[in-house]
Amino acid sequence: MSEPSTLFAGTTETVGTGVLPSQALRAAINAHEIEAARPIEAAQVQPASLDLRLGAKAFRVASSFLPGAKRTVAERLADLSLYEMDLGRGAVLERGAVYIVPLEERLKLKWRTSATANPKSSIGRLDIFARVITDRGTRFDRIEEGYVGPLYVELAPRSFSIEVRRGSKLTQLRLRRGSPPVSARFHERLQADYRLIGNAEPFDPSKDGVPFTVDVKGAGDGTVIGYRARRYAGLVDVDKVGVYDPRDFWEPVHARAGQGVLLEPEHFYILASKESVVVPAHVAAEMVAYDTTMGEFRVHYAGFFDPGFGCDETGGAGTRAVLEVRSHEVPFLIEDGQVVGRLAYERLAAPPDTLYGQGVGSYQKQGLQLAKHFRPWPPG
Repeated sequence: MSEPSTLFAGTTETVGTGVLPSQALRAAINAHEIEAARPIEAAQVQPASLDLRLGAKAFRVASSFLPGAKRTVAERLADLSLYEMDLGRGAVLERGAVYIVPLEERLKLKWRTSATANPKSSIGRLDIFARVITDRGTRFDRIEEGYVGPLYVELAPRSFSIEVRRGSKLTQLRLRRGSPPVSARFHERLQADYRLIGNAEPFDPSKDGVPFTVDVKGAGDGTVIGYRARRYAGLVDVDKVGVYDPRDFWEPVHARAGQGVLLEPEHFYILASKESVVVPAHVAAEMVAYDTTMGEFRVHYAGFFDPGFGCDETGGAGTRAVLEVRSHEVPFLIEDGQVVGRLAYERLAAPPDTLYGQGVGSYQKQGLQLAKHFRPWPPG
């Protein structure tokens, strides 16, 4: 494994329990708790998460899998891999297929340190299942306390075929020391002090988070309130920014007075929350997984919201959450103002030394917005 980058020289570890902020992530890299085949780049460290990079090869597999408590991912790949692909010069991952990619980073977690993973925001907006798995893992995106070993990501493009290469960043890792308690009262106090979800009504916090609703009314009848992925579109290079004409990949969804939006089975939609979202500097947030009691649809593939998201001090006032929505099995009518999910907040071990939005490439100030790969939707 490589030596820690000199970019992290002088970093000291933050004391406390909770999600590790940026300076503590750098300390974990210096302490070899996070290692990589190639030096970890400074830009990978986010306010409360670490971007993970694809490794040098990918394996096409017949189906998704978890290795189980007694087997490694490599052992399962020996049985399930159909063929191997070289990512050194880039490769196309086909829509509808499943791939396993070893990641550059690996972990040597300390006692009482665990981790969770999620797709990066832009990857969720491309309708890509991107789920991290570990040796002897029994759950996706959940890394047990004290885990030592490699990391892999399962990639399954749903709407568009994608081009990736070694070093492409599709997923994020969030480390956690200990298990700070989270309660309905915790969320209620945060909402009272910081207005986490602007104008949320009714406000019904729980230990699972703060509810948010969907906007399918927009600015009035006929206005664009969402986008639906075209069934047969071109290839998206995940490392290109602002190059694709969105009309080649998406069709607009318009508001209809007094009506909601009918989600057609197995179609993918981009919608937006009705409320603005705030993540104060001393907490991090995650979109709670799909709840079947809310309806026959899944909301949000990319779940991490870093501290500073939507905050006044980072220029994010009025930022809304973008929702990646897919209906299953049957058509489902989604109404304006319908509760579609929750944001779960948790404490940081300390405030980070950088906040979301203090740099380039963020989704600060977003309303309804496609992934960064696409140019802005043309006016008119």
